[in-house]
Amino acid sequence: MPNKLEKPIKVMLVDDNIIDLKINSKIIFISKLFDEIIQCQSGEEALSYFNTHSNQPEKLPNLILLDIQMPEMDGFEFLDNYKRFPPELKDNCIVAMLSSTLDFGDIRKAEANPYVVKLLKKPLYPAHLEELFKANFPVEKQPRF
Repeated sequence: MPNKLEKPIKVMLVDDNIIDLKINSKIIFISKLFDEIIQCQSGEEALSYFNTHSNQPEKLPNLILLDIQMPEMDGFEFLDNYKRFPPELKDNCIVAMLSSTLDFGDIRKAEANPYVVKLLKKPLYPAHLEELFKANFPVEKQPRF
């Protein structure tokens, strides 16, 4: 679980499907739980964001919502690369994986990964987002659903 957080709380949404990216971004925006949404259309783009901002921890996300099935680099491959970052880049960040189909193998892999706190079905449901937020971020914010 991330340390006690001060505003702003940032979420990174990683999804190759532009429609899912827009829908989930809108749900996150409407919730008012997060102060900033960082959108990435691939695992490579997300890793590049971390590399670019490695000396600027205030720009790094507190939550990564990571699609499992993406071309070139799937969510699990992203996590294999993500684990190589130094702890100070990951200490205040948690990962929830997103999938349009909840495959048993994916569930097992996600549950076995130490960075993943939850596996959610796409599209993101407001109640699931609120539950994830309340369970992992010790700040007082009221959702706007």
